[in-house]
Amino acid sequence: MRLENSYKDSGVDIEAGDATVDKIKDLVKSTFNKNVLTGIGHFGAFFELDLKEHKNPVLVSSVDGVGTKLKVAIDSGIHDTVGQDLVNHCINDIAVCGAKPLYFMDYMAFGKLEPNIASNIVSGFAKACKENGVALIGGETAEMPGLYQLKDYDLSGTIVGVVDKTKIIDGCKIRKGNILVGFKSNGLHTNGYSLARKVLLNKFNLDENISEINSDLKTELLKVHKSYLELIQSLIAKIEINAFSHITGGGIVGNTKRVVPDGLKIEIDWSTWEVPPIFKLIKNVGNISDNEMRKVFNMGIGLIAVIDEVNLDQVRNISASLNEEPIILGNIV
Repeated sequence: MRLENSYKDSGVDIEAGDATVDKIKDLVKSTFNKNVLTGIGHFGAFFELDLKEHKNPVLVSSVDGVGTKLKVAIDSGIHDTVGQDLVNHCINDIAVCGAKPLYFMDYMAFGKLEPNIASNIVSGFAKACKENGVALIGGETAEMPGLYQLKDYDLSGTIVGVVDKTKIIDGCKIRKGNILVGFKSNGLHTNGYSLARKVLLNKFNLDENISEINSDLKTELLKVHKSYLELIQSLIAKIEINAFSHITGGGIVGNTKRVVPDGLKIEIDWSTWEVPPIFKLIKNVGNISDNEMRKVFNMGIGLIAVIDEVNLDQVRNISASLNEEPIILGNIV
């Protein structure tokens, strides 16, 4: 007798996919605005552009992931924060170009699709999208047994925004003597987790309270990647900012030099801010050099603005109104 095989026997559960859609559709729709023309379930997502405020509109897009921070979420059983991480990371990447983010799309791939876990992840997407005025207009969920372990999943996201061509911020106005103003991060954000996990999980477990960070490890490592959208838009509304740098993989120097014109260099005074305890813990436990730490991690600075010195007082005032603390990190030489 010949046995009949099914898709479910191979590890793909179509019913679980349908259940996931049922769980997330209200979360997704809660982010919609008047520009979204379709609901969840269509083959494509439609977003009507309102370009009245732009003479020369330019679309700006970025795609990213969360990296091995996902492993901390999976091992901790906490799945809603990584969705926020992904949205905020993508938003920052286009906001530093002067763009206003419009909509976000996600991709989720699972070893075994668990509708409750997928729903928790999407709740993070929706939360961050609503906080930033962005529509979550579409996505894809895949079940991929054999490629991922049963409990594992991966995420990626795409953000699309718009900026007038005359208002693109690309670093071309940077000059010698410009000041680098830093703004604090909320921990590791989404970078350096492969090294952090290798070092810390060799000594601590995720539920362990660690006196040096005054927290258990999972809470510290799952702090949500901070969105700088409000700060960036408030600054560019009143001041000419020569460049912004979103500090991700590559650290402060690695990311900031991407926007600095040829012939100029970044000079950082590493003593001008207090490095948060989590970075000190990683350095000490792992016996890692300062140079390596600075290449891998943000070291407590998540955003840098490059400005003319004459604008420093205005930057301070605007930052204070948003409960942000500007830190003078150095200058352009």
